[in-house]
Amino acid sequence: MFCKNCANQLDDAAVVCVRCGAPRGQGNAYCHNCAAATAPGAAVCTNCGAGLAQPPLPGTQKSKMTAGLLGIFLGYIGIHNFYLGFTNRAILQIVLTIVTCGAAGLWGFIEGILILTGSINKDANGVPLGE
Repeated sequence: MFCKNCANQLDDAAVVCVRCGAPRGQGNAYCHNCAAATAPGAAVCTNCGAGLAQPPLPGTQKSKMTAGLLGIFLGYIGIHNFYLGFTNRAILQIVLTIVTCGAAGLWGFIEGILILTGSINKDANGVPLGE
């Protein structure tokens, strides 16, 4: 038998894969809802219809602390939204800050606090913010 996670040859008595550590019948190639085997890269389980969210790749998560502090200190020019990938929102913040002579800068400060408290917890690609 082969590990469905990494295709390593498994011993018949193996409980976990020695290469990737995935328990038998679990891993990236199994549905988290019903444990049925899934096709590589599938978006939904063909057995139960549950969504198969792909884990973020290492290094792709943005820092929650960085985004929050950018929002608090430079939020009036939308730097935190540029960092998180919300380019249109960031440009709008710059324009509104100029038009309102800085009064709209409060928007960025509030978003910075919301990021740090966890109310805003994903970037523009839907990847959760890292610690």
